[in-house]
Amino acid sequence: MTDSVQNQQPWRQRLANWIERPRAQFTIMILILINAVVLGLETSSEIMQQWGTLLMTLDTLILGVFVIEISLRFIAHGWRLLKDPWGLFDTIVIAIALVPASGPLAVLRALRVLRVLRLIALVPSMKIVVQSLLASLPGMGSIVALLGLVFYVAAVIATQLFGQAFPEWFGTLGASLFSLFQIMTLESWSMGIVRPVMEVYPLAWLYFVPFILIATFMMLNLFIAVIVDAIQNQRERVAASKAGTEGQHSLEDAAKSHPHTSLSGVNQELLLLEVRELRKELASLRSTMAK
Repeated sequence: MTDSVQNQQPWRQRLANWIERPRAQFTIMILILINAVVLGLETSSEIMQQWGTLLMTLDTLILGVFVIEISLRFIAHGWRLLKDPWGLFDTIVIAIALVPASGPLAVLRALRVLRVLRLIALVPSMKIVVQSLLASLPGMGSIVALLGLVFYVAAVIATQLFGQAFPEWFGTLGASLFSLFQIMTLESWSMGIVRPVMEVYPLAWLYFVPFILIATFMMLNLFIAVIVDAIQNQRERVAASKAGTEGQHSLEDAAKSHPHTSLSGVNQELLLLEVRELRKELASLRSTMAK
């Protein structure tokens, strides 16, 4: 590595630390909220007639701050910023906001409100939820496939049982699928579909009640279980990453405070600290299981 790169690296690191400090992140968060209010006010023609110039000026100033912020992040991290999903998302959102208000791409100006979603990257709890939802997609795929299988079987049965008397709801396989989807969402399922069918087929409840229990309540609980498990796993990853970072800092601090101590001694001290933390966690887990 050349000397110029070595001299540049600490400067970039200080810039990255300055951008990511809590006060700077809080300022960006406040600007995002203000910008969200401004974009909402711009949808009112009456407000735009009175305050349009002020709102557009404020929107331009906030956008300028966002451009400066993303530029500083590029200077600090380089093109590696685009390898981070959140950095790529911020870049795309700000680039959309820079699209001219006229021309064939003017329709993209309506997507300026996506800047509000930058709050997700700034609020750790919201970021964990989004990352958990993305991580739960494979598990949800299996549930969706199972739900589709249940729907197909139920639609075939409904078409054969009720299609002749109620062709508008169950006359075809597609109509049956749509009607069953309406029943699953519990939207006017009783007075709109089930009770009229029961007037002709009194025992139709033997079909609809089990379908609602399976498609609505059981599947919903499966979705919730997958999401909760993904959130728990994501929190454990974040906690483990944080613990690893703190352990590294403890090792560095110990090495600095005891320069004559061997590296093996520092490692032993760190290992003892980790063993104590593990004992505390095991004790808390045992107390939780006992309850």
